[in-house]
Amino acid sequence: MRKDGDGRTALITGASSGIGLALAEEFARHGFALVLTARRAERLQSIASDLAARYGIRVKALPANLSDPAAPETLFSAIEAEGLAVDALVNNAGYGVSGVFQDAPWSAHRDFIEVLMRAPCALAYRALPGMRARGYGRILNIASLAGFIPAAIGSTLYPAAKSFVISFSQSLALELADTGIHVTALCPGLTHTEFHDKDELRADIAKMPSWVWMDARTVARQGYDAVMRGTPLRMNGAHNALTAAIVKRLPNGVALRLIRAAMIP
Repeated sequence: MRKDGDGRTALITGASSGIGLALAEEFARHGFALVLTARRAERLQSIASDLAARYGIRVKALPANLSDPAAPETLFSAIEAEGLAVDALVNNAGYGVSGVFQDAPWSAHRDFIEVLMRAPCALAYRALPGMRARGYGRILNIASLAGFIPAAIGSTLYPAAKSFVISFSQSLALELADTGIHVTALCPGLTHTEFHDKDELRADIAKMPSWVWMDARTVARQGYDAVMRGTPLRMNGAHNALTAAIVKRLPNGVALRLIRAAMIP
């Protein structure tokens, strides 16, 4: 029986942990060859070797730092040198810059914008000509429930970046309708990963009830299914979908006052 990924290759960013690692396993399970990228070279190579052995697929580890504007082109040059074509692109790499906006150096915000906003666009732009030529493509952009929240105090750029990813994904999905290329923005809420392992986040995160959390494998499976079906937007979890719907319907001034009350002791 033919699998979705037979003869096809998926490029996954931020694949060394969390949702990215779970997505790498999900694409491997469906027969895709993999190109994995992240900053941690040793860990990435270990994951690549493990997935290749367990699923009998080709897995190439290409460490890269997506805060470097040249990284997307360098990645694609390396992929093409291997004789591979990107049939599925998963833009998962991401992190947060905690604290008040001006407390962090501009270089931290610049790198954040590169990784979470510019790199997904650059990688998609580079992947699309080949996808169009083959009449097949899958682009899965990992956004967040935060993309539906109008503001935040601390992690100032995070909701803005994720809102950008959602709008970009849906616009691209409309442009590519009937081309054989599907684009999906996946919007998880709180998910058990290393993302929240920063010291300044642990105290607040520990207060959250267990029912709001999802596991990375479930999020990955839902994301894979959504992009294969061609669903432009996928919220993970009914509780997150309900939260997004409520926030969307609140007057902006009311939403901002609620956020301020929740975030300022």
